[in-house]
Amino acid sequence: MYILDDGIKLNAKLDMPKNGAEKCPICVIIHGFTGHMEERHIIAVQEAMNELGVATLRVEMYGHGGSDGQFRDHTLYKWLSNAMTAVDYARNLDFVTDVYLCGHSQGGLTAMLLAGMEKDRIKALIPLSPALCILEGARKGCLLGQPFDPENVPEELVNWDNRTLSGNYVRVAQTLHIEDALAKYEKPVLIVHGDADEAVPVEDSIDAAKKYKNCKLVLIKGDTHCYDNSLDEVVDAVKTFMREQLG
Repeated sequence: MYILDDGIKLNAKLDMPKNGAEKCPICVIIHGFTGHMEERHIIAVQEAMNELGVATLRVEMYGHGGSDGQFRDHTLYKWLSNAMTAVDYARNLDFVTDVYLCGHSQGGLTAMLLAGMEKDRIKALIPLSPALCILEGARKGCLLGQPFDPENVPEELVNWDNRTLSGNYVRVAQTLHIEDALAKYEKPVLIVHGDADEAVPVEDSIDAAKKYKNCKLVLIKGDTHCYDNSLDEVVDAVKTFMREQLG
């Protein structure tokens, strides 16, 4: 199905609990940079939630998967608007009791920023390998392994898969400060990160966990950015955390 965000069609899938439910919570799940909602780690979280009696709404963000927009033109502003629209959609479903929010990598960063904005609406937050380094890299002048002058942002950057990315992606990221979102969100948070992450420094998650008021940090020993080695440990961490929230 599609969810409309100011005329932009966002490709989405709604999955209900395995045993069915007339009323239940829902978790909005957001993929990462270059990702989509059918990735192995995204589906693993979706299935874990459904098993626990939680519905899931997987949404593909602007310029990704089956959603509208060009990859080149996506920014965190657009993703935040998309994510806010997805949360609004989830909240307005007749069967929904509470809304949880989960995101991987850039989706994890988006979820963290949005939770600070919608602290009254998000019951708990699950960032997976959150790419906080995007914001720092934009300000310091190093993204996608490419150095640039942060005061004179180039018109485009080239991604590792040879797709281009507009300089506006950098300009937007320079304006966002994760510290504000960390301070505002006081409800339960679970951060999961592989300590051998090749794409995003695990130290960023360790630091963020200390700044949240109510955060559990689970480090997956020897695992990668997308949990290629120990996805089962990620699923176990999510299930344990969610069982605590669901009572």
